[in-house]
Amino acid sequence: MRRMLVLALLLSGLALPAQAAEPTFQTSAGPVAVQTIARGLVHPWALAFLPDGRMLVTERPGRIRIVTRDGKLSPALDNVPKVFAAGQGGLLDIILDRGFAQNRTIYFSYAEPFDGGARTAVARAVLDAGETPRLTEVKVIYRQHGPASRGNHFGSRIVQGTDGNLFVTNGEHFTGRDMAQTLDNDLGKIIRITPDGDAPKDNPFVGKAGARPEIWSYGHRNPQGLALNPVDGKLWEQEHGAMGGDEINIIAPGKNYGWPKVSYGVNYDGSPVGSGKQQMDGVTDPIWHWTPSIAPSGMAFYTGDLFPAWKGSLFNGALKFQLLSRLALQGDKIVKEERILQGLNERIRDVRQGPDGALYLVTDNSAGRILRVAPAK
Repeated sequence: MRRMLVLALLLSGLALPAQAAEPTFQTSAGPVAVQTIARGLVHPWALAFLPDGRMLVTERPGRIRIVTRDGKLSPALDNVPKVFAAGQGGLLDIILDRGFAQNRTIYFSYAEPFDGGARTAVARAVLDAGETPRLTEVKVIYRQHGPASRGNHFGSRIVQGTDGNLFVTNGEHFTGRDMAQTLDNDLGKIIRITPDGDAPKDNPFVGKAGARPEIWSYGHRNPQGLALNPVDGKLWEQEHGAMGGDEINIIAPGKNYGWPKVSYGVNYDGSPVGSGKQQMDGVTDPIWHWTPSIAPSGMAFYTGDLFPAWKGSLFNGALKFQLLSRLALQGDKIVKEERILQGLNERIRDVRQGPDGALYLVTDNSAGRILRVAPAK
């Protein structure tokens, strides 16, 4: 049959369909190939793997889709709440509950319309992944406290701790930068909540007058990377600086991470940030910073066997420089950076380790893709 089709195409003068070659890149782990798993996504933001190997992917305009292992996209899931899809806002992160196999529960974050703008919100839902996939039992469990954003700095990564509680990053909306240093709001904060949205009793500011009980840490700008180190369970965070000063921090409860009092970068007009200093008493220093800025988003610790040389590395996507940053670690120290996939020319919004040990990326473009990075054959 195929030979007859080829012959018919040749006789008709039509070109044979081209088979796109997988681009390869040289790395410290040897040559790697970048395979397109799925196309046709509009500004995808986050990826989560289902137990059967399929993927959930969010699109900023407000869609969640299921993606099969061979790249087929489901229709948009029903019952996703309305999102503020403007500027940097929209549907953002997505994760599975640790008990997903039993309860089918997922969590997702989004910019929720509020007061003429938007605020970061987190919803919980049950996933029905049948013939007509949809969400059921949708409940908003968290809404950011503070003034609305007009379209910037929503943060919005979610991580579930081993105790079941959720960590959620909140940006400072760009215009509310000074509020990152005050505790009566959630701007520029990492919060910790239960799956029902309550503040756990052991949060650092519970019972403190004038402080929001859900706050875990403060002094953040626009955190878009969050992951638990599998070696020791510590919470690592990555955030956008202004012009320079993108940071990686190890997050401890109750600590101040400095924005906008100190920074390794400067404002977009070249003026100093805050005090003009890079360090200050009472402020926890980043363990790494990028200057100039790479605009980091999405982070993952690598624990797989497909890349033995990279085991234990921390991977970060980059929007501005359109690359994947691999950071080699020794304990809590970053000792080396390797920049991978330079020349891919796509904004990398999220990076996840797949169940097959490959790295999976989503590209934040109007013609966004899901990419699989694996050793070249």
